[in-house]
Amino acid sequence: MGLWTCKSISEMAIANEKDPHQLQRHLGSNQLIMIGIGGIIGAGLFSITGIAAAQNAGPAILIAFVIAAIGCLFASLCYSELASMIPVAGSAYNYAYAAMGEFVAWLIGWDLILEYAIGAATVAISWSGYVVSLLRDLGIHLPMALITSPWQPVTSSEGISIYGMINLPALLIVIALSCLLILGIRQSALANACMVMIKVTVVVIFIAVGVFYINYDNYHPFLPENTGKFGEFGWSGVLRAAGVVFFAYIGFDAVSTVAQETKNPQKNLPIGIIGSLVICTILYLLFSFVMVGLVNYKELNVAAPVALAIEQTPFVWLQGLIKLAVLMGLTSVVLVLLLGQSRIFYAMSYDGLLPPFFSKILPHYHTPWISNLILMCFVGSIAAFVPLEIVGHMTSIGTLLAFVIVCLGVLILRYKEPHLRRSFRAPWVPFVPIMGILICLLMVVSLGVETWIRLIVWLAIGLIFYFFYGRHHAQCQKE
Repeated sequence: MGLWTCKSISEMAIANEKDPHQLQRHLGSNQLIMIGIGGIIGAGLFSITGIAAAQNAGPAILIAFVIAAIGCLFASLCYSELASMIPVAGSAYNYAYAAMGEFVAWLIGWDLILEYAIGAATVAISWSGYVVSLLRDLGIHLPMALITSPWQPVTSSEGISIYGMINLPALLIVIALSCLLILGIRQSALANACMVMIKVTVVVIFIAVGVFYINYDNYHPFLPENTGKFGEFGWSGVLRAAGVVFFAYIGFDAVSTVAQETKNPQKNLPIGIIGSLVICTILYLLFSFVMVGLVNYKELNVAAPVALAIEQTPFVWLQGLIKLAVLMGLTSVVLVLLLGQSRIFYAMSYDGLLPPFFSKILPHYHTPWISNLILMCFVGSIAAFVPLEIVGHMTSIGTLLAFVIVCLGVLILRYKEPHLRRSFRAPWVPFVPIMGILICLLMVVSLGVETWIRLIVWLAIGLIFYFFYGRHHAQCQKE
């Protein structure tokens, strides 16, 4: 088979069903919705929202969330169709393989590392920020050297810029959750469900309490005037913010990565994908409305803006509880992203594009344990040493490109395989996938030049690995 040859959808399903070491099917629709919510509500809401409002959109962050949600709606419909057709691990990687062939599949698989692995590191950094804030409330002050990246200066109370050595809390949470994932999908799903219930409760409490203490002067000007630079307020700032907060919607696509661990995936995967996205979009709009109403957007450029917003209410006793619950919410996001990335590695390794140890299953627990250990080291290192803003933007561009490929995959497979059974069909094709592609590309273009440079460098590294290893070991090349 050649570079652009595609595996058929039936070949994918048959090969995975015959695999004697396959992952075990334990998940139902409710658990999938919980996984989706667990992946969506996290740093994108609790941290990135504040940064995007302060640097790009101001109170118009609400419009940015709407733009991002529309793009996600189109993408989620496309994800649901492909997930019902190709119910195997790997998400957009396998969808690209079926529609566009091995080379594009490799590129999107490599790109997905930005979404899942770098995304997990981003949330771990935010998790660390909330841990530090909570401990400070309890009178415990951790050394600055152990809670800050070496490249992330922090201004002390004396006005002096201080550089740290390592973000140790971020590293520790990655290690702990990686160990949980090795123990099994059932245990991981149960832990995630418990954390999601607490997380959603906290979001509702924040909205219900904060709405009574909104300072409506904080909404003016709703759309701050552009500074003269693209992406800094004005409509270009809203567009840039939409590209940044798009990170907040990562999660619904993680549902598709556990297809091989799902009961009746043709029915349950679309329910999990669309259901989690709709629930979270409603909560996002209400949450961001309250947050920018409580605190002036200029003050939100911090790692823990929700903690700052809670301080504007008289419920001092609630602040520590809110921070603790937010920590659990962020924890579930890291868990889901590490889960999704390990399953993508599993699928790529199964096809020969990555070394075989990535798809090695631990017999008793039925988990790709070596993938989890490698991710623990990779994600933990990034979380420990790289600043939040850099990894957040890298995650957004990786996600947007993955969504573009998925929407394109629906168009191609509707043409190539028009008679193939689809348990869920995206409505209004080709309008839905085309709009998904255009909106996602618009947000991709809005991201900064530095983010593009990092993406190009990352893809170049991936191409080197592909042509020196993956191309020669791929299963398609052996047939």
